[in-house]
Amino acid sequence: MTDIRKDSVSFHMIGEAEAGQRIDNYLTRQLKGVPKSHVYRILRSGEVRVNKGRIDASYRLADGDEVRLPPVRIAVREEKFVPAGHFPVIYEDDALLVIDKPSGVAVHGGSGVSFGVIEQLRKARPEARYLELVHRLDRDTSGLLMIAKKRSALVKLHEMIRTDVPQKRYFALGLGQWPQAERHVKLPLHKWDTPNGEKRVRVQEGGQYAHTIFSIEECFADFTLVEAWIKTGRTHQIRVHMQAMNCPIAGDERYGDFTANRDLMRHGLKRMFLHAHNLKLPHPLTGEPLDLEAPLPPELMAFVELLRKENAI
Repeated sequence: MTDIRKDSVSFHMIGEAEAGQRIDNYLTRQLKGVPKSHVYRILRSGEVRVNKGRIDASYRLADGDEVRLPPVRIAVREEKFVPAGHFPVIYEDDALLVIDKPSGVAVHGGSGVSFGVIEQLRKARPEARYLELVHRLDRDTSGLLMIAKKRSALVKLHEMIRTDVPQKRYFALGLGQWPQAERHVKLPLHKWDTPNGEKRVRVQEGGQYAHTIFSIEECFADFTLVEAWIKTGRTHQIRVHMQAMNCPIAGDERYGDFTANRDLMRHGLKRMFLHAHNLKLPHPLTGEPLDLEAPLPPELMAFVELLRKENAI
């Protein structure tokens, strides 16, 4: 890591993509490598000016604002190699991008992962002024993932997620028979970190309220294909709710049946069978109803076909 001093004052014109942000958040992004304590120090001292005037940390930037930045010392880290990522596009306009994320790809870098979908998209689209994740999918889950191309879209989408407006539906293959009477699963979930930094979730009284609606799509001798509609968006919600129903997801290395998973790998299922296949929501800026679909990936469809053949014998 090396220190680089920016010896001259710089001026930045705020565009539509940056408008609406608090000035402290904007500076944190602009001055990567500068400690947050120093960011707040130059704000308090008045060295940062907007339209030639002093502002405090809570000031929200407007389109057309001119921001004056003082000279600062920035710690520059060596950039890690990030390959450009090209993913199947399900929907795109000037405000929103929805892709079909493959299994095995993290949505962002961190926790031992150098890069993820968002870093790869930014690399592949250097001309894009704004690309931000709207929500997350587990690394081993495939399917519909939303990326905002405007800050105004991101703010509106986060507001919709807080009020459970988007309808997100997943296909999951459970090991065993799903209990027919159990459609609405409302079991509270508690999240914690293991000593090695892994996120884990369990059903626990006093945990966060979580609600999943399940419907049976197809029954097999030893498996049940279900559709899961998440009414709340808790970490690992579908995975833990299915585990609690004694019908864990096939191929789930964290909450599944480890012995069965090894056998499934020998029969061609080398990943977790969880896929975000449908997304319904109003467009964040126009209000137009969106109904987006991502079909089962070929490797999951092939395994379902194998089960159908075995069932027919």
